[in-house]
Amino acid sequence: MKVEVVEYDKQWPILFKEEAQKIKRILGKELIDIYHIGSTAVENLKAKPIIDIMPVVKDITKVDNYNSEFEKLGYEPKGEFGITGRRYFRKGLILRTHQVHIFEISNSKDIARHLAVRDYLRIHPRDAYEYGELKSKLAALYPLDIEAYCAGKDAFVKELERKALKWYLN
Repeated sequence: MKVEVVEYDKQWPILFKEEAQKIKRILGKELIDIYHIGSTAVENLKAKPIIDIMPVVKDITKVDNYNSEFEKLGYEPKGEFGITGRRYFRKGLILRTHQVHIFEISNSKDIARHLAVRDYLRIHPRDAYEYGELKSKLAALYPLDIEAYCAGKDAFVKELERKALKWYLN
């Protein structure tokens, strides 16, 4: 997968809303809420052009029953995919367009972590700018190596998450 970081696109919130409606229809009464997360949810932040969506559900184990419905929308179900208690789906094998990270309402830690970073970046433009610049540099350095790209931003993201959670929970 090519690593591409682009300027903020005003279409991203629209693309989120369109996809969120489809996901709401799939999850139905199991769904509690659905959020646009990740860099595409932060105005003016450079990002990989992939919409991250976080549905919150009543019972995470019931999500597996909807795998075939997600597949009909073009998603690949990946199970927990490295995060206990999550269900992860990605859309677009070659050209990824969307990622869905589903958590159960009782998983307040992971839900808060995602919302804290998003909300923190929305009101701290300096940190958002620095994060965008780092991602651009890493994408230029490692255009064909997503692992190196992720490793290069790991320390920044951990510190950002720490600051965001401290801010969010106070």
